[in-house]
Amino acid sequence: MQEVGLSAYTATLTVAIYLDAFVGLVQAFLKIPSLRALAPTQQSPGFIIAQALLLAAFVILGTAVLRGLRRGPPIDSAAMA
Repeated sequence: MQEVGLSAYTATLTVAIYLDAFVGLVQAFLKIPSLRALAPTQQSPGFIIAQALLLAAFVILGTAVLRGLRRGPPIDSAAMA
């Protein structure tokens, strides 16, 4: 039961941090002139590509963390002695 709770916590934490990063990405495209020149609207290809890369990074990182949790913590040989 603890593993399910930890997996749910990890998944929701990943989504929450992704949403924060997405807001940061939107703000960056609105406030930084060079990014705004690349994508003047949120329908522009530059913004959509940046959003897709951000989403892909969080999917990869979230999946890696969940896989790491399922494997369990690394064994510390010093603690076994």
